Amino acid sequence: MLLFPCPYSLYKRPSSPLFIYLSPTAYLYPFHIYIFQGLFAFHCSYSCSLAEIMENENQYQHVAAPKYDCLLFDVDDTLYPLSSGLSKACTTNIQEFMVEKLGIELDKVSEINRVLYRNYGTSMAGLRAIGYNFDYDEYHSFVHGRLPYENLKPDYVLRNLFLSLPIRKVIFSNGDEVHVAKVLKKLGLEGCFERVISFDTLNSTNGSHSSDDEESSKLRDTSAEILDANSGPSTPIICKPFKNAFEQAFKIANINPQKTLFFDDSIRNIQSGKEIGLRTVLVGTSHRTNGADYALESIHNIREALPELWESDAKKPESVKLAIQKTSVMA
Repeated sequence: MLLFPCPYSLYKRPSSPLFIYLSPTAYLYPFHIYIFQGLFAFHCSYSCSLAEIMENENQYQHVAAPKYDCLLFDVDDTLYPLSSGLSKACTTNIQEFMVEKLGIELDKVSEINRVLYRNYGTSMAGLRAIGYNFDYDEYHSFVHGRLPYENLKPDYVLRNLFLSLPIRKVIFSNGDEVHVAKVLKKLGLEGCFERVISFDTLNSTNGSHSSDDEESSKLRDTSAEILDANSGPSTPIICKPFKNAFEQAFKIANINPQKTLFFDDSIRNIQSGKEIGLRTVLVGTSHRTNGADYALESIHNIREALPELWESDAKKPESVKLAIQKTSVMA
């Protein structure tokens, strides 16, 4: 078989995928051998690319649905720390309302308020349960309208965390909508949430003004038994930790509790959320209690404790499909 020196002009890159690159010292075999070698090289390259596509398609077919499709957040003492002083000021304002507006004895308000809050979720709900009638807007104006909102500062770190989360976020607060809006504005968190579910969302804005003094006085009992939500009277107010509040919130915001992560600082709210099917995160402590799936000392620890919330975006089927579409066959 004869060998022919390969001219240098053959080194220019051709458009044909069948071209076989040679070094300046190589020799040219008969042309049919190069045809065979070119076809073999093209077949190997095409097979490898096709195998990669099939592998990507298999990944696309087996991508699991995201674990969560909603993050549900409380506001007070959850999005900002207890050290802000708002909670303490709120307690003071509630007790002053009980004395000035409802005529409850000063030496009793502290204990009554503590027990009502513990058993009914909010002092307001407890007061209505035991028979006190008052205008809801007046109550919120007195209790929340005088809070030191100036203690709250813009939290750009938290804002960036929320905006980077590829999952929809919803507020679920027992506070009135004016209070929630003020807090979000002070923290610089406006626009971070798909919607806000507040006291006003779940309750009529005008309070009960029953004129039946006899019926009302029968309920105005502050004994330990009647202050217990389990054995005492029910409250007309819909709020956490009661099941009906969660159910209404789910319906309003189109929330699937099985695919929702709930953040709250209240142990009782967390336990109620767990009972109704939510995955739960207790905020404000690093110690996980009964009913809490996770515990965060601060909401700022969310990325370290739950990195999978950010990974869900990369695992979406659309991302894998896009990668497949960009794969090309190279000879």
